[in-house]
Amino acid sequence: MSKTKKDIANLHKMKLNELQAKFAELTGETTRSPNKTFLIRRISEALQAADAGAKAAKEPEAAAPDAEAEVNAQTKPAAASTEVTEHTEPASTDGKLTRLEVPELQARYLEVVGRPTGSTNKPYMIWKIREAQKGRIPLGPRKSAHREGVTFKVLPLRMEAAVVDKLDEVWRSRGIKNRMEFFRGALSHYLKELGAEEAAALFADAAAALV
Repeated sequence: MSKTKKDIANLHKMKLNELQAKFAELTGETTRSPNKTFLIRRISEALQAADAGAKAAKEPEAAAPDAEAEVNAQTKPAAASTEVTEHTEPASTDGKLTRLEVPELQARYLEVVGRPTGSTNKPYMIWKIREAQKGRIPLGPRKSAHREGVTFKVLPLRMEAAVVDKLDEVWRSRGIKNRMEFFRGALSHYLKELGAEEAAALFADAAAALV
């Protein structure tokens, strides 16, 4: 098993605060998310990205053209020479990423991805920049989950692992999207049973806002 796979497997043994710290270490973004499934997924993606970036950085750079190739290039028509230059320049610029130091990569990250990063993981930043250049990731500031004029609170909910596993089996088997939707639906249903229709409606409205 590779080191990256071992690191990902070990994530499931980590506590919430350890996962949050690992998330910040790799991505450069702080989080207070209590959702371990989300954190493990994002950290796993970052670890895989860093691994891919490290492998790409080890690839040998293209060899310089020999004298004969240079002569042939000089004898080609000007239009053809311009076309080659236009196609090879981006690759050359991209290859220089591996030579940049952390502050330079962070600046390049901001320029290409459209948002700052506090990450100091060079392979991860290189991978992210290249993915952005290929149009494979969203650009610009991340959309905030907070809505204007609305204050959010995080409620601690401590349960035995066996109980959580059983609950997860239930909502997954019923086709419910995630654990949060399951809890909101359960609370809404229970409040209706208690006759608290107004409070139950609030949970329904909050669930709809998450879609």
